[in-house]
Amino acid sequence: MIRPSPPESFLRDRFEEQYRTFDHVESATDPVHIVRRFAAPEDREIVGFCAAGLAFGRVASVLQSIESLLALVGPSPAEYVRRFDPAREGPRLKPLVHRWIRGADLAALMLILQRMLRESGSIEQFFIAGDDVSAPDIAPALDSFSRRAMATDLKPAYGRVPKRPGVCYFFPRPSAGSACKRLNLFLRWMVRRDAIDLGAWTRVSPARLIVPLDTHVIRLGRCLRLTRYASPGWKMAAEITANLRALHPADPVRYDFSLCHIGMMKACGYGTTQRDTQCPLRGVCRPQQRSRR
Repeated sequence: MIRPSPPESFLRDRFEEQYRTFDHVESATDPVHIVRRFAAPEDREIVGFCAAGLAFGRVASVLQSIESLLALVGPSPAEYVRRFDPAREGPRLKPLVHRWIRGADLAALMLILQRMLRESGSIEQFFIAGDDVSAPDIAPALDSFSRRAMATDLKPAYGRVPKRPGVCYFFPRPSAGSACKRLNLFLRWMVRRDAIDLGAWTRVSPARLIVPLDTHVIRLGRCLRLTRYASPGWKMAAEITANLRALHPADPVRYDFSLCHIGMMKACGYGTTQRDTQCPLRGVCRPQQRSRR
């Protein structure tokens, strides 16, 4: 693990300042605000899983895809999943497309979520059935969660199930090297509680979460010397989290939302000619200037 060069207390103070700046619902447009519209915890975890699973690509496109799906799901998402019938709902889902995710993939996702609710009562209960609370983080739980989810019979959604169906994209595994960005995002929303995150789950500790590794967190992670890895993956996500855990052991991913949105605002100058002139963390980072050919 690479320790940040500035004193930890100094870095923590700067991170906490940014955390306070972004810890209110009006601070930035984000898919989590769609999830917040639903009051019941059972609806929040269903909508949260779908929203986090579609959270890749342009923000506007992500929000549009989530809203299109919810328009079909209706006001009671958990009840929709419990009563989901692929023969009835499959044709309605077919027109929905988000990047490489197709309607049949969403139908398969509904079947998997339906199985979770039927067998365990909730996504949380299905998740913790494979959790080892003695593990330092949630890597083994994610592996078990995705492996058991993909054991669902998907023929009613696909007919002939492809060798690698699109629904696999919702269930990556740390053991395969994936950073599991969208699963970690979902867990952040469900486990943590503040002005942004919902705290709908009660049986997973925030201390064991791993940062959702997106493009912006990768850039700031390298700029702030929170990782020595150049390629994204589970090792990079775990190392960035380990350095954040040194700043806040009980809640290492509390800084994720603010760090991500510093990048989304294009304030981070890592690898650009602007360097740190616009960065609110100026003085604790080392932005590399893009080399000339």
